[in-house]
Amino acid sequence: MRRRNIRVQVWLNREEREKLQASAKKSGLFGENYLRTLINGFVPKELPPADYHVMVRELHAIGNNLNQIAAKANATGHIDRAIFQDEANRLRQAVLDIRAAVTSPQKLE
Repeated sequence: MRRRNIRVQVWLNREEREKLQASAKKSGLFGENYLRTLINGFVPKELPPADYHVMVRELHAIGNNLNQIAAKANATGHIDRAIFQDEANRLRQAVLDIRAAVTSPQKLE
């Protein structure tokens, strides 16, 4: 049996429908799911930039490398400064790339 068996019909004007469709599209939801989310007290967030998952994987890789460097330094009492500096620079660049992708304005097409 269907979980949702009550039908609700809502009449919208053209402007309201366009706003609903645009908001739903930005969030990656269908209009019905977007409205259900609002009804349940949540405002859907916009989808992250297309390269978001690539950036997150890069941060995980850098974190794993830094963790391995820290574990080796803890075990041996010595840290390889060159490798550590490379990973620290990689982390700084990743943060700058994420900041640019998320906060920088985009050029109008």
